[in-house]
Amino acid sequence: MPLSLDEIAGRLREIDPARLDRLWREADATRRRHVGDAVHLRGLIEISNHCVRQCAYCGIRAGRAGLLRYRMTAAEILDCARLANALGHGTVVLQAGEDPGLTGPWIADVVRSIKRAYPLAVTLGLGERDDRDLALWREAGADRYLLRFETSNPALFERIHPAWPGHVSDRLAMLRRVRALGYEVGSGAMVGIPGQTWADLAADIALFAELDLDMIGVGPWVPHPATPLGAEPLAGAASPADQAPNDELTTLKAVALARLVCPRANIPSTTALSTIDRERGYELGLERGANVVMPNLTPAAYRVRYEIYPDKAGADEDPAARAVEVRRRVEALGRTIGTGPGHARERGADPAAKER
Repeated sequence: MPLSLDEIAGRLREIDPARLDRLWREADATRRRHVGDAVHLRGLIEISNHCVRQCAYCGIRAGRAGLLRYRMTAAEILDCARLANALGHGTVVLQAGEDPGLTGPWIADVVRSIKRAYPLAVTLGLGERDDRDLALWREAGADRYLLRFETSNPALFERIHPAWPGHVSDRLAMLRRVRALGYEVGSGAMVGIPGQTWADLAADIALFAELDLDMIGVGPWVPHPATPLGAEPLAGAASPADQAPNDELTTLKAVALARLVCPRANIPSTTALSTIDRERGYELGLERGANVVMPNLTPAAYRVRYEIYPDKAGADEDPAARAVEVRRRVEALGRTIGTGPGHARERGADPAAKER
């Protein structure tokens, strides 16, 4: 039975250890029943840190002083895809700021090159793009599109995502168009944005279900001192009692509830979660409903410049060594590494058996 908005809100604010343990067990059982025990690895390639937007929380926002900008070449991206395939990843995720310099035809050529060379799924996370680009990339072979709505509260969205002149943001409409084009659809929200109430966060989770998402990214807001929100959080948007915290416990509750409302979705244990808990962040996410880990394959010289938030976990690690470490940690949980692309919409009645 689907969770009501009131049930989601109540379980988000739960602090009783016994009731929390019940939530963890429900989420883990739902994950096992619907997506199995395999943990899928998605190789993240941060292809550009150029961005035209002025999002108040983001370290690669337009106009940030002192940030050295870059765009990877097609050859560099293809080399990262080669590494992903060699490391046994089933997917590459091409992520960037909202960068018009990444033209529609150029990205389409990159996608085609990856699909010709390797048996990898391709996920794109390139911001708000027009229907022409989205259709072109789908025709080129892109499998999934990821665009986080970040918050379902329109007023809060406007405060943290200033409008780009001549452009109106409607991320929910874009996600529906992405679905109509045949992509698997990913979205998500930040936990604990200044001004986000408990009711807002509950509405975010309910919206995951309404959108019937195939991928859900849930991570804590990590302050960046070089951003307006990191330097001076929004005042007056929420009382201290109503403000949703950006802590590990609240994030894990959101992950667990996301699993309950979207049982078949691919849900990562995010880098942001691992950043606020270096020792157990990945594991706790995987124990609370997640089934994906996204190792960063971006070349080191670029990785340090893709600074959405500071001190990102894994930013200084060798990708091959990181892959070994991720496998060790996954297997220590009694889970297996998934093979193939792990598409959400292709799961059968017994996905656990299908993964073996």
